[in-house]
Amino acid sequence: MKQVKHWQDPVNAVLGAWLMLSPWALGFAGDRLAMWNFLIVGVLLLAAALGAIFLPRAWEEWTESVLGLWMVVSPWVVGYAAIEAAKTDAILSGLVILTLALWALQDEGGWLARDTTAP
Repeated sequence: MKQVKHWQDPVNAVLGAWLMLSPWALGFAGDRLAMWNFLIVGVLLLAAALGAIFLPRAWEEWTESVLGLWMVVSPWVVGYAAIEAAKTDAILSGLVILTLALWALQDEGGWLARDTTAP
């Protein structure tokens, strides 16, 4: 069995599933814009996270970072900021997704990593 390179990727996969289910779990599925935003981002996040688990590449972490950032700003861009449950879910989920993706990038030795080999 293949060992997972970053523990953050399975967590982001679970968050992707949560985003797909949360419009119904939190009761804002009646707002079509919010619901579709959560569904689409959830599917994309789940796909990127699974890609990062099975074929790890830095672009998956960057994709997850962009999706996390999008979730943070989407209540105002898409127009569902008045729905408190959707706004709170988007901001909190987005911040966690973004943090985990950047953390995995740092672990990968990406642009956030320090060069510890320099004298």
